[in-house]
Amino acid sequence: MNNHNERKKHWDNVYKNKQPDKLSWYEKYPVVSFDMIDATGVGPDANIIDVGGGTSSLAEHLLRNGYRRITVLDIAPSALEMAKERLGDKANDVKWIEADIMDVSLTEDYDVWHDRAVFHFLAGAQDRKRYIDAVKQSLKMGGHIIVATFSIDGPLKCSGLDVVRYSPQTLHNEFGSDFFTLIESIGIEHITPANEKQKFVFCRFKRVR
Repeated sequence: MNNHNERKKHWDNVYKNKQPDKLSWYEKYPVVSFDMIDATGVGPDANIIDVGGGTSSLAEHLLRNGYRRITVLDIAPSALEMAKERLGDKANDVKWIEADIMDVSLTEDYDVWHDRAVFHFLAGAQDRKRYIDAVKQSLKMGGHIIVATFSIDGPLKCSGLDVVRYSPQTLHNEFGSDFFTLIESIGIEHITPANEKQKFVFCRFKRVR
C-alpha cells in the first residue's frame, strides 16, 4: 500500500469488519504500554500522543490515572468513532486526529510518543524515514518514544500485510543512536483473541539530540 487512500481504506475496513475485542492486537488492559509511560516519570500535564491508537483502551486508562493531555491519532475513522463511543463524555478530554502518520503535520510538541504495532507495518525505507522525521519534528528534547513491534521471531504478516520484525538493537539503529538512547526493552508473548501467540518487543527511547 503505497498511498494514503489505500492505507485508509484497508484499515477502515479492518475495524468495520471486526469488533475491537476480536482484533489480533486487542488488549483488555495495555499493561506494558502504561507501565512504560509511567516509567518515564512525566507528570499528569505531560503531552502524550498514541499513534495508531485505534480502539485501544490506553487513552481511557491514562485518563483514569490522572493524565490530562492525551492525543489519539489513527488513519481509520471507524476506529476513532468506536473509541469515542466507548469513552462517552470522557471522549471530550482526548484530542482525536484522523490522519496518516506519514502525511500528517503535527502542530504540538510531545513529551511521550507511543506506538504499539504501527511501525512494523512500514516495509519501505522511505516510509520509515517519513515516520521518524515526524517523531523528530514533534518529540521534545528529552522526551520519550515507546515503540512496540513484532520481535525477530514474531509473525511475518498481520492483517494481510507484510511486516518488518525487530530486535531492540535493530529498532534503535532504525531510529538513530545519535538521536535516541535506548532506556529499556521488554519482550512479551501476546495472546490474540483467537488464542494465537505473537512475540513483541517494546522499546523505550529517550531523545538526546
